[in-house]
Amino acid sequence: MNPPSNKRPSDSPAATSLRVAAVQMVSTPRVDDNLRTAAERIGEAVAQGAKLVVLPEYFAIMGMSDADKVRVREEDGAGPIQDFLANCAREHGIWLIGGSLPLRAERSDKVLNSSLAYNPQGQRVARYDKIHLFGFRQESESYDESATIQAGAQPVAFSTPFGRVGLSICYDLRFPELYRALGVTELLLVPAAFTETTGRAHWEILLRARAIENQCYVLAAAQGGRHENGRETHGNSMLIDPWGEILDRRLKGPGIIVGDLEQDRLSTVRASLPALKHRVM
Repeated sequence: MNPPSNKRPSDSPAATSLRVAAVQMVSTPRVDDNLRTAAERIGEAVAQGAKLVVLPEYFAIMGMSDADKVRVREEDGAGPIQDFLANCAREHGIWLIGGSLPLRAERSDKVLNSSLAYNPQGQRVARYDKIHLFGFRQESESYDESATIQAGAQPVAFSTPFGRVGLSICYDLRFPELYRALGVTELLLVPAAFTETTGRAHWEILLRARAIENQCYVLAAAQGGRHENGRETHGNSMLIDPWGEILDRRLKGPGIIVGDLEQDRLSTVRASLPALKHRVM
């Protein structure tokens, strides 16, 4: 699998800083309600100066059953959820990443769990289909994403004036080889719906590890609370710098986190410990 180009758009000057935000939600089975909530949170982030905003995994629907997302899946490039993202990005003039939404898969009983990125003109610039599908069983708690999700196959990054942004979704976080396949990035995005059980044990540790080993910022947007279907998600949305320091976080409940990415910080960390240059594999 070949990583995308490292080049920035030729008409975009390099930016020395970028204010970013992650939206934390407790999504419901109702798409319209979730889109209204997402719009409110995006507005809050923009009011605080955010120029890039990421929504969590399943931001548009957390169904009463896994089959609910299949019923609202959209054709690639058309549908109310995709229209919402494009319109919000254009209206606010921001980079907007829809953490994940259900797109049509090859089989009628499955979806692609896809993260879509839009530029400030409302144009889609990237689509990433979740590669690693979550499976978990412990006592009465069990999950099997492969039952309703078709796995993706290709790592995806896109370019902004600040630098390259790598896409991933939730369970991908446990597979560092995915992030290595992206090449050098300035920001990694991790929209998620981690369970409370696995999140409490591993979420923060894994996020900080991905930031440290890739010497870049990590912005994680999570589902965080008790959903109508009974599922409890961990929350703890956070922004982490290239040294592994947490710049902002929100533990539970709906809301946003906001912080600044700085090129000087990236350069300092990469110069003092040039691990990316020391790689041999």
